[in-house]
Amino acid sequence: MTSANRLAVLACATLVATTAAGCASAKKVVTGGDDKGAITMGTSNVTKVLDPAGAYDAGSWLVLNNTFQSLLKFPAGATSPLPDAAESCAFTGADATVYKCVMRGGLKFSNGHPLTAEDVVFSIQRMQKINDENGPSNLLSTVKSVEAKGSEVTIQLNTPDAVLPAKLASAAGSIVDHQVFPADALLANDKLVGSGPYKIDSIEAKGDGAPSKISLTANGEYHGDAKLQNNKFVLRYFDEPAQLKSALEQGDIDLADNGLDPDTAAKLKDDQLAGTGKIKVAEGESAEARYLVFNTKDALTGNPAVRQAVAQLVDRKVLARDVYARTVQPLYSIVPAGINGHNTAYFDHYGEPDVAKAKKLLTAGKVATPVKLSLTWSRARAGEAEAKELKKQLDASGLFQVTVQQEPDWTAYQQGWTDGKYQAYVVGWTPDYADADNFVTPLVVDGGAFHSGWDDPRISQKLVPESIKQTDRTAGGAYAQMQNMVAEAAPLVPLFQNKAFYASGTDITGVDGTVDTTGVFRFWEIGRAAKK
Repeated sequence: MTSANRLAVLACATLVATTAAGCASAKKVVTGGDDKGAITMGTSNVTKVLDPAGAYDAGSWLVLNNTFQSLLKFPAGATSPLPDAAESCAFTGADATVYKCVMRGGLKFSNGHPLTAEDVVFSIQRMQKINDENGPSNLLSTVKSVEAKGSEVTIQLNTPDAVLPAKLASAAGSIVDHQVFPADALLANDKLVGSGPYKIDSIEAKGDGAPSKISLTANGEYHGDAKLQNNKFVLRYFDEPAQLKSALEQGDIDLADNGLDPDTAAKLKDDQLAGTGKIKVAEGESAEARYLVFNTKDALTGNPAVRQAVAQLVDRKVLARDVYARTVQPLYSIVPAGINGHNTAYFDHYGEPDVAKAKKLLTAGKVATPVKLSLTWSRARAGEAEAKELKKQLDASGLFQVTVQQEPDWTAYQQGWTDGKYQAYVVGWTPDYADADNFVTPLVVDGGAFHSGWDDPRISQKLVPESIKQTDRTAGGAYAQMQNMVAEAAPLVPLFQNKAFYASGTDITGVDGTVDTTGVFRFWEIGRAAKK
């Protein structure tokens, strides 16, 4: 996803038993300054599917993280997951193949149904059974079996996976009501039932069924440690950054996420520094990254020389400066800076942009020039300027003739790369958990989430299985080696990583506290200051 500037600290697995914090009912902790008016947040992270078994993008996980509970969660600023629906969780033994959790008592879904260990088993098995090609089931691929006995859940793994706790703490670990969700099919968005701090009150959809507005209210059945600063939260989806900007300026929304166009974001920051702004800015680090992905099954981009030549020519510094107004930073590896194990593999391998070196690569690969390459994009904060800049850089070398095309429908875009329709395409990635594994396994193993078609057995069959055995997730281990292999083959080219940027009205509180490296935006921490 996942897509997300959550770095600096590792969202890694603790291998000792942990105990849950005290819990309280949402009915008793609503303390918003204005409990009559909802707080409205705008985002350009559009989505279509909200069912946890089929949802695997930033727009859907934004909702799931606030409406569902998982066995574990990432509290604000946490470096490792802590219990949520579980009272305690731990690996048994030293090989990280058996994981046991004891459920917290008294949990309920928003419809009043009890949440039990059986629901956890159902949720994991359902995820695996549905195995939606656009869903997050791959995160639970190491799960061999899951069983419930009383309040205890035992997860048997088919291979050691020290990252499992972090995966379960993501939206992929959302616990669903077995009395409501079908075991073998996705549930409609307006039927979803969770046990998180909020419940879905209503959904307004566009013509294609994708949500345009989701209204949430405090879940009176919630039992957890979240202390809600508002009792109503509305999420509005915008197709374009310009629409998001307009809504913020006109006061139609109270805050906007990282979807503002770069020039607007930069100006808001400058105005705040100058003391002339009417909008507050909360800025932080992020591990959300953007990549140029290649279809390695295509006759042209299947040739490593073509991909390597592109990697040799792309000027990330210009992209960050001229297109994104320095609201992003150049990225030289698939693993972003701030994530343990990060290196600069692409810079080490290719150095600065160099036409002569790119020409040499194409000549050695027996590729005739100019190379006619098709570049597809769907959504970008900078709009078409991003794709046009990439085209400009490649065309200026005289080695490429790039044709740019847009697929404006996000769902169609996802299906397009899944079906191998594109040669090269630009996609953002929001990590599911802040660990180097979440940028290797989902992106390059067996084609990855973007269906590049590339796989290196040295990575997928040897280094990944070895690395996820490491219970000390602060050690780089084999990840540097894997990043170097990816850079050499270049099935994708890292472009930049975002800086977390949220803009809000001056009366909105709590945004700074939820912009952190976990990548979880907590609706319940957002409040409205009382009028003086």
